[in-house]
Amino acid sequence: MSALPVDPGMLRFYEALSSQSPPESTDWPLPEQRRGWEAVCRSFRAPHPAGLSVETIAVPGPGGPIAVRLYRPEGAAPKAGVLYGHGGGWVLGSLETHDDMCAELAAGAGVVVAAVDYRLAPEHRHPAQLDDMLAVLAYLRAEGARHGIDPARIIGAGDSAGGQLTAGATLHLRATGAPQLLAQVLIYPVLGADTETTSYRANAEAPCLTRAEMIYFLEAFLGPRGAPGWTDARAVPLLATDLSGLPPAFVIVAEHDPLCDDGVAFHERLLAAGVPSTLRREPALAHSFMRARHHSAPAMDAFRAIAAAVAAFARDPTAPV
Repeated sequence: MSALPVDPGMLRFYEALSSQSPPESTDWPLPEQRRGWEAVCRSFRAPHPAGLSVETIAVPGPGGPIAVRLYRPEGAAPKAGVLYGHGGGWVLGSLETHDDMCAELAAGAGVVVAAVDYRLAPEHRHPAQLDDMLAVLAYLRAEGARHGIDPARIIGAGDSAGGQLTAGATLHLRATGAPQLLAQVLIYPVLGADTETTSYRANAEAPCLTRAEMIYFLEAFLGPRGAPGWTDARAVPLLATDLSGLPPAFVIVAEHDPLCDDGVAFHERLLAAGVPSTLRREPALAHSFMRARHHSAPAMDAFRAIAAAVAAFARDPTAPV
């Protein structure tokens, strides 16, 4: 793994974060886990960029109305849209935990970000989360124009579990013959279910995400080992035997992250299948580095690279990012 240590700013951020939401919080009752994560995210929340319009709407979904928060920067419409899936191991996270990141992504890339408050596990296991993302995508294609979104230019993006939802959506769209996403932006994504990879072992006790936490999240999302979700490539995209026909990708990984090998393997398999893909490795960062962007210079550089990739895809998905 990385020859560089974790960036000091990232470490300081993690120390402050873990004082309120430590790794052992996975042993807490679920409502307490969620309250703790909401509180720690609120404590690090940055103000919105100037000139940004923010609106929360309700979109019909298979399990009831889905809250979707739209972030629109200034400038002429329509703009490309970003269907954004938040991280949190499918168990944690909400519109609030990722509010400032989505706001800065919209402003930095010049796109309309649609953040999805999908149903959480273990109360709702796969494919509930994917179903909610697909319902919002269908809404954006049908009604996006009245929200300033070009329905023909919708990019999928997400961090961690949200990266899985993005990749899973592309596989589902391909399988069903539905119109494909313009591109996919996968931010330290969880794409496999093998917790014995080199990066899982080397970063088993890494800042911001441990191997034990990921095992907990995977079982919450997929159910007990042997449940159908464990063999569904839409839930575990690295199980897909063929990645051809998927949209171009930008994959960014942190080398101090159990999930590092997931992103690298998916990128390599996309290239092998003839799908344009760009991989960016962050040797001094750990999982959840987007949240540390105002505390760590390398994290801010990485965040700007994500926004630049989204902007590039919005201009021309066939051009290298």
